[in-house]
Amino acid sequence: MSGYDKADLKRRMDGAVDVLAGEFGGLRTGRASAAILDPIHVDAYGSSMPLNQVGSVSVPEPRLLTVQIWDAGLVKATEKAIRESGLGLNPQPEGSLIRIPIPDLNEERRQELTKVAGKYAEAARVSVRNVRRDGMEALKKQEKDKEISEDDHKRMSEEVQKLTDEDIKKIDAMLADKEKDIMTV
Repeated sequence: MSGYDKADLKRRMDGAVDVLAGEFGGLRTGRASAAILDPIHVDAYGSSMPLNQVGSVSVPEPRLLTVQIWDAGLVKATEKAIRESGLGLNPQPEGSLIRIPIPDLNEERRQELTKVAGKYAEAARVSVRNVRRDGMEALKKQEKDKEISEDDHKRMSEEVQKLTDEDIKKIDAMLADKEKDIMTV
């Protein structure tokens, strides 16, 4: 039977949860972490590239990140991407090196990070729902093509919905944990 593959749908939905876990890992509270820059994309060479593909990120001090840009022509674009990332960072370019001091976590900064976490979680929910839609469309097509019965379609649709609900619940729990982590002084 082609089209509907429960294991593949589960793998893809879990993938969205794994991506979210990585993004949350980057939302560090008061310490510098190279992962905080992972979600940032830079407009380079006519496309949007992950920041770690235009330079190397390091953490020379607990409250400082640096990005060594490989192509000096991309310093401005990288600085702009960091500044506009919504992470509240203020990049300072020095030649092809960009210094990024990590600000203290005041209340306003915590609120900003909570909003960013919420955006990441919503993107993960959308990914999970897109996988759900793909599964449901595959089932609909298989029933229409007489590959599965109406009862099979109903049963499998319920399976897909169950997988979706489980991962959405996981995402919501991860978000609640991350918000608590961010707001804890």
